[in-house]
Amino acid sequence: MYSPLTLAFLGDSVYDTLVREELLRRANMPVSKLHSAKIKLVCAEFQSEAYDRLSEILTDKELAVLKRGRNATGNTVPKHAEAAEYHRATAVECLFGYLQLLGKQDRIAELFGVIMDGVEIKI
Repeated sequence: MYSPLTLAFLGDSVYDTLVREELLRRANMPVSKLHSAKIKLVCAEFQSEAYDRLSEILTDKELAVLKRGRNATGNTVPKHAEAAEYHRATAVECLFGYLQLLGKQDRIAELFGVIMDGVEIKI
């Protein structure tokens, strides 16, 4: 069993890649604008909101992983985020890392779709 922060380390990359792919599919724009849009979707505030969307549709095991990620200690909170938001964002990344290690690409895509449903890309 991997630590929640180790899973979040992997999940951060998985989530970031999904966001980048989504942006490319939705908009053909200069890289600087893509980067600005990406920052808005990978920040702790947005991922904390994603936590609420996901927590209602997860299996018991996935919910347990999400909660372990939220309760993980040892991560420092960036100046631009509240502690609760940052912990919830870490939980989302932990879940994505867990699913990646299990090879559950379809479930990752499904959950990411829930996160992005109705999200308007603003530049």
